[in-house]
Amino acid sequence: MTLPLALLQLVSPALPVGAFSYAEGLEVLVQAGELSDGATLKAWLEAELQFGLLAVEAAALGPMQQAFKTSNMEQLLDLNGWLIAQREAPEIRAQQWQMAGSLLQLLAAMGWPLTEQCQALELTGLKLTGLGWTAAWAWAGHCLDLAATDLVEAYLYGWLANQISAAVRLIPLGATEGQCLQLQLAPLISSQANYLISQDPRQMFSSGVGAGLAQLQHGALYSRLFRS
Repeated sequence: MTLPLALLQLVSPALPVGAFSYAEGLEVLVQAGELSDGATLKAWLEAELQFGLLAVEAAALGPMQQAFKTSNMEQLLDLNGWLIAQREAPEIRAQQWQMAGSLLQLLAAMGWPLTEQCQALELTGLKLTGLGWTAAWAWAGHCLDLAATDLVEAYLYGWLANQISAAVRLIPLGATEGQCLQLQLAPLISSQANYLISQDPRQMFSSGVGAGLAQLQHGALYSRLFRS
């Protein structure tokens, strides 16, 4: 499998991980009138790409992928737990675990069962069900032999695509405008990927307080289209 095709498969909306069912707080912001058109959505997405927890997670992909390459599962699980602990909303933590589990199942069916690596390391007692989406994505990058920068860029792109897909159904935002917005933010994704690949995630912090609050409020909405 060539590199471009591996990346396309990983970010494809057909990837059976259930990403389409999550909005990560966008539904709260739309109902509150904070996001009402393409301009407000773009400003929100730009802020999350640069200053949200998403950037911290993306910076952790390189160390996690390296941990898989060196079979350092203790380091991997430590970083995984640290990332999960930063997710305040129960719905988002559940999203992380559900999507990770689905991706790990898919990779196992494709010939890359993570349990085999743990058995080889005599670490069968580790609770792999606790791996989050970022760790599962890093395992996918390791299995598909993707370059770390490409993996980070694809991670950001996939998140952005899912957010825009949710916004198309919530604001509503036209499909054409959504695609234009995806293209407009492509340079930011590339520049962020190049920046984040050299950053230590533990030396970073998230300014996504608004996103965290929105995610915490989602469970109390009277009517909901999404799971987060």
